[in-house]
Amino acid sequence: MNASDRMPDELNADGFDDDVVTQVYARAGAVRASPATSLKARRHRRTRPRGTTIAMKRVSLADLALGTAQYPPVELDRPRTRADCSAEARPCPWIACKHHLYLDINPATGSIKINFPDREPWELEHTCALDIADTGSKTLDEIGEITNLTRERIRQLEVRGLLKLRTRRELR
Repeated sequence: MNASDRMPDELNADGFDDDVVTQVYARAGAVRASPATSLKARRHRRTRPRGTTIAMKRVSLADLALGTAQYPPVELDRPRTRADCSAEARPCPWIACKHHLYLDINPATGSIKINFPDREPWELEHTCALDIADTGSKTLDEIGEITNLTRERIRQLEVRGLLKLRTRRELR
């Protein structure tokens, strides 16, 4: 009996007879992976948890007042230029800086994205995007690993940044 004589429920998802496919693999001397393991081998799993976002519109006024009481604003001399910042100790203590890799703060909505929810800021290997830029070129995979984003998301951000630069150059 060949594959065309069998009922559709006897065929695998690709429309092939499993027995025939197994025999072909055996003749070739190859080991056929089960469908479950072949999907796992093709799909890349995240090794770290994704970043979490705290939307300010979901935070109650009572929570904001409590946070302000627990952590009052402190006036410190923050670095103003890259030269001032490069002399600072690492890991960088200025988490609210727009170049720090631990947090992303959206100025339009006020939402806060914690890029590494499974780590504390002082546990990060790289804390400043400017330090990484000073080291030279890196692949999309390396940048994705540093920023806890996927390679595809890094590529999309690169394209968006290049478009912004191009439009600014055309406006001049």
